Amino acid sequence: MDNKKVLNEILRRNISQNQAFEFFDHLETVDSNEMWGLWKGEELRTGHPMEGLLTASSWYGKKFINEEHVHPLVFQKKNGELFSGNPGLMPLSIPYGKIPEKIVSLVMKISRPFLKTEKSRARLRQVEYRGKVSAAMIYDQKDIIDVFRKVDNDTLLGVMDLKNQFRDKSYFFVLRRVNK
Repeated sequence: MDNKKVLNEILRRNISQNQAFEFFDHLETVDSNEMWGLWKGEELRTGHPMEGLLTASSWYGKKFINEEHVHPLVFQKKNGELFSGNPGLMPLSIPYGKIPEKIVSLVMKISRPFLKTEKSRARLRQVEYRGKVSAAMIYDQKDIIDVFRKVDNDTLLGVMDLKNQFRDKSYFFVLRRVNK
């Protein structure tokens, strides 16, 4: 079965962290220069405490301009307009899994003027993770590195490596290329 079919099957159900890492480790690496453009994101359901947060907050995906300029959080308004958010203003220590999605959505709408930014908030580097060197997005204001592997030329699987939090769980997500 090809990687795209496996990913589509995984997205239809909940999987364990071990299953997600098994698939991630199987995938090819991706070079930073293959990532330019806008990507639409989707969460994998692996039981991570942050699951549902990005979906409830109207997360659209990520935008890679070049190695030094990355917008790690792109959101979409109801009218379809996209805007970049400042991850430095988003707390990571609150119990997201216990907050109803409607509350998260409402808080995002209210705080949108404060979160919106034109400034890039991350950069791309090649990083070794789980035995392979692949493209990784390093946040400017958070202790977070998102590491990517290639499902195919227009689909990536990402895993968030978050320092000192959620040590026993990793947050997995998919990015699909919208444009280059």
